[in-house]
Amino acid sequence: MAELSKALRARVRDSVSQLHSALVEFKNVCYANSLGPESMVLTDLIWAGPDAASGALGEIEIFSVDSGRLYPETYDLIERVHRHYGRTLRIYYPKAEQLEGWVGAHGINGFRNGLEQRRGCCSIRKIEPFRRAVSGRSAWITGIRRGQSASRAMAAAIEWDGAHGLHKVSPLLDWTEQEIWEYIRKKRLPYNTLHDSGFPSIGCAPCTRAVEPGADPRSGRWWWERGESRECGLHPRRQVAFAE
Repeated sequence: MAELSKALRARVRDSVSQLHSALVEFKNVCYANSLGPESMVLTDLIWAGPDAASGALGEIEIFSVDSGRLYPETYDLIERVHRHYGRTLRIYYPKAEQLEGWVGAHGINGFRNGLEQRRGCCSIRKIEPFRRAVSGRSAWITGIRRGQSASRAMAAAIEWDGAHGLHKVSPLLDWTEQEIWEYIRKKRLPYNTLHDSGFPSIGCAPCTRAVEPGADPRSGRWWWERGESRECGLHPRRQVAFAE
């Protein structure tokens, strides 16, 4: 296995330090694994990182939300993660009654009929299971990076998440995309094979598509909407001011 570069080892130490600090400050901490490349890095840091022998970070529960509309490659990734670490992610699912009611009223692909309908679908398939997952927690960990969008560039390492009533911790904020992939490749971590086919960001299958090289990584998500609305609600967009 190739050794990480000196700069990347420094990134790892900083992120692990942030994870430890979050445990000390907030005690009851969980990690919302979105199954993207950043998620593979954070899962490795928590389950097999430099402090894994001490078991301290093992107190962080790692969970994921299955919306019911994921790509087959994403389900394959979940299985490969389980095999790689010999541990299982806790999976949360939408409530069947709510989902059946929404589909009955709007149709199986009714999220394409307008922003309100799409947000309603995300609310049932992603937000409600997420809220159950973080209920009673003091903080949740996320893998967002500044380089992912102008809105996320303004994020802080620790923020109060008023929408969900707990703190949000982002230990990978300053990592670059190149550093994420260097870590994955040198550590030989599992990752979603769709990333090899032009998918920088992967969510539900009907709402995610490949993008051209060099395009905005988020441009393949909900591409029929205006750019400022392209979030599911877990990470509300901030208003970005541009100089005229």
